[in-house]
Amino acid sequence: MQRDYSYALVAPEGRAFDAEFKPELTPKQMLALGVFGGKYMTDCQKEFPADWFAHAKLSPKKKDPALNYFGVDASQPLSEWRKKGWIHDDDPRGWFQWYCRYYMGRRLPQEDARQIKRWKLITRHIRQIQKNCEPGDPYCRPRQRQAVLHWAYDSRKL
Repeated sequence: MQRDYSYALVAPEGRAFDAEFKPELTPKQMLALGVFGGKYMTDCQKEFPADWFAHAKLSPKKKDPALNYFGVDASQPLSEWRKKGWIHDDDPRGWFQWYCRYYMGRRLPQEDARQIKRWKLITRHIRQIQKNCEPGDPYCRPRQRQAVLHWAYDSRKL
């Protein structure tokens, strides 16, 4: 991990997002709901506001899918993300790390455009949930619902 990484905050926290980027959940809300098996942010809490972690579901030792909102594992290993080229050097943990830093006000125009494009592609999973599930049925496609939640879409509403 990049312990000495620093960046400038050039936008107000939680505002001035790209017009095409409309996440339904904040990083704080996502952490409280339960994402990434609780393991994602356990070693970098000092980088972000303490209140993000007040009710976060975290697992200090290893990923625990039971901590996820839908109680299932919906993540590929980081090694797979690297193999697919999804990891940018500035955000070695991937999309959620990028989102947290973007939310805080960091802007990297090229990387922001790439990550926003990836975020928009998740709508195909939303359509699959809508097509195949009764509204509000959390037992229908829980892995897909959890994966959508990992991308700041509130899949509880589907």
